[in-house]
Parts: sequence; C-alpha cells; structure tokens
Amino acid sequence: MSWSEHAIWWHVHPLGFLGAERAALPPGEPPRHRLPALTGWLDHLVRLGCNGLALGPVFAAETHGYDTVDHFRIDPRLGTEDDLAELTERAASRGVRVLLDGVFNHVGRTFGPFADVARHGADSPYADWFVPEGDDFRTFEGHRHLVALNHAHPAVADHVVAVLDHWLERGVSGWRLDAAYAVPRSFWRTVTDRVRERHPQVWFSGEVIHGDYAAYVREGGLDSATQYELWKAIWSSLNDTNPHELAWALKRHNGLLDTFAPQTFVGNHDVTRIASRLREPRHLAHALTVLFTVGGIPSVYAGDERALRGVKEEREGGDDAIRPAFPADPSGLGPDQLPVERLHQTLVGVRRRNSWLVRARTQVHTLTHTVLTYTLTDPNGSAALAVGLNFGAAPAEGSLPAADWTPAAGEAAVGAGSAAVTLPGFGWFVATAPEIPH
Repeated sequence: MSWSEHAIWWHVHPLGFLGAERAALPPGEPPRHRLPALTGWLDHLVRLGCNGLALGPVFAAETHGYDTVDHFRIDPRLGTEDDLAELTERAASRGVRVLLDGVFNHVGRTFGPFADVARHGADSPYADWFVPEGDDFRTFEGHRHLVALNHAHPAVADHVVAVLDHWLERGVSGWRLDAAYAVPRSFWRTVTDRVRERHPQVWFSGEVIHGDYAAYVREGGLDSATQYELWKAIWSSLNDTNPHELAWALKRHNGLLDTFAPQTFVGNHDVTRIASRLREPRHLAHALTVLFTVGGIPSVYAGDERALRGVKEEREGGDDAIRPAFPADPSGLGPDQLPVERLHQTLVGVRRRNSWLVRARTQVHTLTHTVLTYTLTDPNGSAALAVGLNFGAAPAEGSLPAADWTPAAGEAAVGAGSAAVTLPGFGWFVATAPEIPH
C-alpha cells in the first residue's frame, strides 16, 4: 500500500476555522499570522486517529478562497509561506501529512494575468489564458467574479504544474483539485503526468460531484475522487428509513473500487453538516459506521466529531454556518458532545486495525425495510468485518455468515459462530472475525 491508502483526513477550511476577515486585506496591511494556530490542533486530529490534515484554500484570494489571485502566495489573512512551512514541518513530526486545495478551474478577477488582460485586451501576453464570451469572459457556473481559465492553452498547464511543484517541494503531500469535474480530463492528465515525474508519491483527489467518477480518475491521471453519491445515499437513506437506497449505493461503490479508492465523507466545507442533515440524532452513529467501514479513504470535517450543526444556504454568505471560527485550541470546545468524539475514535480505531478496508468490497446479507447487514473480507482471506444497522425504532432481526465474530463497536446480540443478529431500535454494531468460512 502507498501512504495514501493509510490516510484518514481531518479537513479544515482555514479562512473560516481561523476567523479570517471576509475579504482580502487592504494593500500594505501586515499579514495576520493565523496558520500557526493550527499546530495546536495537531494533537487533536491525531487523538481522533487521523493522520492527514486536509486544508481548504490558503492562497491569496479576494474573499472565500476560491477566487484565487496568486497561487504562489499565502493569503495574508492566514500568514506567510514560512507559517505554512512551520505547520507542515510540525505536522510531519507527528506523522501527519498535509493536503492543499488547488483551485485551477477559475480565478478571481484581480488574478495578475487576468488583470493584465483587462488592461491591455488582446495585446496582453495572457490573452489566451481566458476565453472571451460576449462582452466578457467565460466564468465558472455563471459567477462573474470567478473567471474560467482556458485549459486548452499550454501556458495554463505550465502555470498549474509550476504551482503544484512549488508547494510539493515545500513539504505538502498532495492536492485536492477543486471543481475537477469542470476541467477537461486531458488537461488533468497532462498536468498530473508532468508533476509525477518529479513527485512520484504525490496524491491527487479530484472534486467530482456528478458524472463518471472512474473516468475522471482513469483518464485524468488522478488517484481519487470525492464520493458524493455515497455521501448522499448515507443521509438520505437514513432520513427516509430506506436501507435499499444505501445498499444500491454500496453496490455502485464496489464498482468504483475496481478502479480507485474514493475519498469518502459525511461532511465537508460545501454541504450542510451531517448533524443538521439527519432528522434523527441516533442515526449519526449509523452514518459514521458506514464511513469508517466501507472501502475508500475517509475524511472528517472539523467539528463533525463534536456533532457541530450548520445548514448551507444558497445565498451570499450561505456557507458561513458550515465554516465557523473555532477556538484557539481544542480545550475551547469544552465537554459538549464528547461522546460523539469518542465514537469517532472507536470507529477510526477499528479502521486502523483493519487497514485492508481501503479496497474492500461490501457484501449485503440482510436487506429489509429497516435492516441492513453487510460484510467485508480482506483480499488475503485473513480477516473479515461485519456491520449491522437498524434504521428503525423497533427491534429487528438480521443475519450474517456464521463465523467467530467478536464485537468491536455498537450494541447487538452477535457472537462467535452466530448467524442470527438481534438489533435494538436504532441499533448498530461492528464485529470482526479471523475469516468467514467458505
């Protein structure tokens, strides 16, 4: 396995998490050295069982970070390049890798090359970096302040390669490629192939919300893609008490694992927090159990381990509730929702003890109107893991292959040699066995 297949990410949106100003600092203002504060959270993510720090945008931008103006400069609201270097070094000393968020589909309107085009028009040496459209230029999904790059122009690929190389040489381990679905796969292939020549261990995960996930990975030269289909199925199936929806998504998830290990999640910086999304609080354990047992590379959005609430709204400032400022260090979280944090630790611990799960396929054994049970088996045949979920309020029965099951988490009547399972209302369990007899 490569290092990435052992990764469990703790995901932070730095501008929100660190309480940065909503817009870029005025020219001449000294940088605000906020990034070093994240070093105080490294022990927290390690205690959770994570070994990766996935950062949202850190580069100079106009507002929310996805309107980049300089890919080679840390946003002064967060600090300086030295601040990022210190964070990366301290993370490495704890065995934690750092992932950066690369926004290469579009840029802010004050991005240097676009500002030059705005001044000089067709005479600008950067004129071909952008695509004229009407009396303006092509934008990202109709957002005028986000100008789309021309990915057919070789100089744009050169620029992206230079940015990726620059920060990889300074200690980061990989990249989340923002809006990867909006960029031609051939562009990603050109870029990733060139970067891997110098950085063969780099990990690329593309943000793919819809479409052919496997094709983006295969044709774009990526390592992974965000598994939005599974994310939706997890909370939707629980809210609707419909295990069949989740079982269908797990079948499709198995197909993706033939090509790559998807980046799995139940929360991120772009969606309503899982604690707010679920109608029944007792379903949170079910969602987390699926996240940490199925194949893929899991990530935890900072605050979800304390069941933080927040609803995304489709309006200006609609992300504020899901990207709040955090206290200076974990002690500021207080005791609120500590049982949820302990549940994360328990399930991440199961994951750590069974690292083969990263590529494991699920096999469903019970599928009723309220119960789902499934197993996963080590490809080497040396271990097995079973999961049982009762979506409903009434006790229910399920079944598993007979094996020497040992309870690992949750509450259910499953034991050595047992094939029958009794689940209390909203019950769940994880169990392990040396193998499943054939």
